[in-house]
Amino acid sequence: MSYPKRTAALASAAALAGSVVLLAAPAAHADVVDVNYRCQTPIGVKSAVSPIDIKGVRSGGGYKITMSWQKGVSSSPVELGKGAMTPSATIRLGGADSGTLAVSGPANAAAIPANTPIKISDLSGTYTPRKTGKVTFTAATLTIKALGTTTTCAPTNGPKPSLTLDVTAAGGSSSGGSSSSSGGSSSGGSSSGGQLPQTGPADSAVALGTLGGTVLLAGAAGALWLTRRGQTAARR
Repeated sequence: MSYPKRTAALASAAALAGSVVLLAAPAAHADVVDVNYRCQTPIGVKSAVSPIDIKGVRSGGGYKITMSWQKGVSSSPVELGKGAMTPSATIRLGGADSGTLAVSGPANAAAIPANTPIKISDLSGTYTPRKTGKVTFTAATLTIKALGTTTTCAPTNGPKPSLTLDVTAAGGSSSGGSSSSSGGSSSGGSSSGGQLPQTGPADSAVALGTLGGTVLLAGAAGALWLTRRGQTAARR
């Protein structure tokens, strides 16, 4: 094979290797899902629909799962002063894992006027994968505590998962099924290990992309060395 052809072949092989590495990046899929809540309040039943977003970001040996409401739910017949309302929720796990993940957040930072939809702050919890596979995270029960009362809101429309993560458990144990974010621990996920596939830019995907670029550069450098070597031999 001539040196120009060998150079082209090596460059093509290096580019292909880089593409294969990038395709191996872990998968994550997130959707904003409308959840129809039926809330049992101290003054009766109320209902509201809110788009729910769930995100997963690697945190130590697990993942920080954050649940966000894009619209307010329920309301109070009286004003709720600053710090008077405390929200919490559960996220249902599916796929490779099962159970629920508890998430919580701060009390309201500002007063909430009477008869106004209550805006829920972002709620978060830590999930550590116990099994390897695809794990789904779906909005479950929302609990609002205010002025000594408790309001419980449950989805009534069977919402689909807001987040799906492809996770790896500590030791790489196989689950035999798919796994979903928030790991399935009812106390906030106490399992260990795991590689993060994020809903946003994934650290692991960036790292793998960098590795693919390194392979490509290494292949190009080798081709250049072979070309120069051939030119030197020709001069001799």
